[in-house]
Amino acid sequence: MTINLADLIRNVPDFPVPGIQFKDITPLLQHGAAFKQVIDTLAARYEGRALDAIVGVESRGFIFSAPLAYRLGIGLVPIRKPGKLPWETFAVEYDLEYGSNKLEMHRDALAPGARVVVIDDVLATGGTVAAACQLVETAGAVVEEVACLIELLFLKGRERLANYPFFSMIQY
Repeated sequence: MTINLADLIRNVPDFPVPGIQFKDITPLLQHGAAFKQVIDTLAARYEGRALDAIVGVESRGFIFSAPLAYRLGIGLVPIRKPGKLPWETFAVEYDLEYGSNKLEMHRDALAPGARVVVIDDVLATGGTVAAACQLVETAGAVVEEVACLIELLFLKGRERLANYPFFSMIQY
């Protein structure tokens, strides 16, 4: 039985700042069969592809990237907020829907030519995911696809990712 995943996404108005309608994925995560469906869908999409790693974007991207990397039997590369990684890093600053931020990735996380899928929970304006893709490419690796659980179509984040194949499971 297929679960309608959108039914398990909670809207939280004015979070983290007034005017933002936050898509809360915790009800989906609490529903074991729905969480399994998400991971199974992603695994089926990427099984058999010549991938070297799954790249997970802090923090909710980790929730999906870790079990996916495990299922595929490939490495997991975390992309984190500043100061969280203990080794030499590449860094990139980017704009958010409601401010700016910075992401970092270990310099030795990906070999040149490594083929990866970048995973995050939500695609909004595309700034975070575009920054993650930039870090992957700075290391000399190749973004095979970007995948997100949720895509907010009205924010047109996919336009920022026009150079990459993109997959989302829920669209608003």
